[in-house]
Amino acid sequence: MLEDLSQYILDIAENSAKAKARQVLVELKIDNSKKLIVLRVSDDGFGMDEDLLKKVEDPFTTTRKERRVGLGIPFLKQAALACEGFFKITSERGKGTIVEAGFRKDHIDCPPLGDIASTIATLIMGWPQCRWIFRYEVDDRSFTLDLADLLGYLEDRELLKSPKVVLWIKEYIQENISLLHGKEGGDGIA
Repeated sequence: MLEDLSQYILDIAENSAKAKARQVLVELKIDNSKKLIVLRVSDDGFGMDEDLLKKVEDPFTTTRKERRVGLGIPFLKQAALACEGFFKITSERGKGTIVEAGFRKDHIDCPPLGDIASTIATLIMGWPQCRWIFRYEVDDRSFTLDLADLLGYLEDRELLKSPKVVLWIKEYIQENISLLHGKEGGDGIA
């Protein structure tokens, strides 16, 4: 199992980038009235055919050449179901994939959020050619970071690999997450 939701986001979103997605949408929704956290990653990458989609939840199924196991999706499913949540994956070859997992927020086995801001900044830095869209919602309030908007202010996409730019992105995301949780300068943890 991975330690927190940010690690699941990193693993699943990296799969999207490696599947040559041009756009990846990472959504994290926290509904306090329903005591629910929903993680959703959708992409326009290669997608999977029906046969691979049936096998993808098996840890001994992977398309990677560097190792023989693929643990991200099976661990995400296990973590979601362990806290009375849900897991769903849909994919179509040539169109992309959607991975969605729900977690009962008040369940003892619900993983912490982790460092969401660093995770999104890492994804942007690691795959600057991809259009990353990050949406974070708490009840009826939301924050969206769209890389296309950021690129309007930068002279060159390569600046997304600059430590100063990546640090600013991380701090910008963290500040907005904290504000959604009603914390100024807080850690943004729900």
